[in-house]
Amino acid sequence: MSYGTKDNGRGGSPVAEPVASSSTADGPASPPTASPPTESTDSTDGEGAPRHWTEKFRQNLHGFYERNFGLFLVFSAQTFGSVMNTAAKLLTSSDSSNQFHALHIIFVRMLATTILGMLYMWYKGIPNFPLGPRNVFGLLVMRGTSGFIGLFGLYYSLSYLEISDATAISFLVPTWTAILCYIWLREPYRVQEASAGLISLVGVLLIARPAFLFGGTGPVTTPDDGNVTTTAFIVDGIQGGVPVAPPSSSQRTIAVLLSILGTFAAATSYSTIRVIGKRAHSLISVNYFATLATVGSALIIAIHPDLHFKLPKGTTQWVLLAVIGVAGFLLQFLLTEGLQREKGGRATNMTYFQMVLALIIERVIWGTTPAVLSLVGSVLIISAAIWLSLQKSKPNEVKERTAVVDEETSLLGPGRQQSEA
Repeated sequence: MSYGTKDNGRGGSPVAEPVASSSTADGPASPPTASPPTESTDSTDGEGAPRHWTEKFRQNLHGFYERNFGLFLVFSAQTFGSVMNTAAKLLTSSDSSNQFHALHIIFVRMLATTILGMLYMWYKGIPNFPLGPRNVFGLLVMRGTSGFIGLFGLYYSLSYLEISDATAISFLVPTWTAILCYIWLREPYRVQEASAGLISLVGVLLIARPAFLFGGTGPVTTPDDGNVTTTAFIVDGIQGGVPVAPPSSSQRTIAVLLSILGTFAAATSYSTIRVIGKRAHSLISVNYFATLATVGSALIIAIHPDLHFKLPKGTTQWVLLAVIGVAGFLLQFLLTEGLQREKGGRATNMTYFQMVLALIIERVIWGTTPAVLSLVGSVLIISAAIWLSLQKSKPNEVKERTAVVDEETSLLGPGRQQSEA
């Protein structure tokens, strides 16, 4: 800093005054910097601790929300899925005077999903409605086709298997999905996630005790009065039972095989959703699934010699079909949103909650009391799911999760890579 002189205006000697130095001779001088006002230490000490605690709590709450919002969406989807499966079981029971085939259920459910999805996307002005981006058209078709096959395997198994057996087989989906995501998407599959999945699978087996693994005739559950298990829900004057009718050995074998095939197809559909990522809106993906399933089921019903289109009989069947349609739409929308926000293995492990929900619904609808092993299995499932939700993602996993679509464009073929560039 250099010093200049200034006349004080009283004829006296000049007074030295500091002048800010500058790199240029005629450049403007920098204004003097004012000192910031000092605050009372009493005010800082009085408000600092509560403010710090509140900010830390908000950060922790926001972090928990960011880590587990996708899991919450998947859990909500499974709730609607359990309601939908129960309604489907009531409609496909062989003791009903107007029994519906699995393809009938798929047609009604997916037709409702298609209509609701189309109207919502048109009203909201979803980008690229209705066909989606051209660079993921093949993936969207693959997602819809594999989803239709998986749905058929589930509903067909509900026609000939106990609901607990069919649900137990459906829990092969997380295992298939984790493997496909690891091979196809190079997603990390940590020891904690594998352990949680194994614990949950053990819980599912303890709850269902399926006959094809444990022998016998399946889970033994009795109502409180000790009589033969019958449903407490009457469908238009026809009272059903669980199991409603003992299937033949060949029918059961075919149902199990188709159910396992359906789980692999469903896992393929979930993995395809991960590849699509945010390049297509979730409702576009749901609409492909619903449209292809509607068209596919309608064609099979039309050409199959033993099937024909039918209308519901009575108010209850109409209500059950409406429940299937609305719950199916919410299931697909919430599940797609959840899978786009989470790794495949971590998100699909949350689907084990569906078994607990199935126990609750069977208690309300069929009046059955879970056995001790079922309660133990429920505790294992809930404990594993809570432990899974408390696991913090590694910092590099967040980057992988957002960049996974671009990293995997080589799987889509050279033409699609060029169209994305």
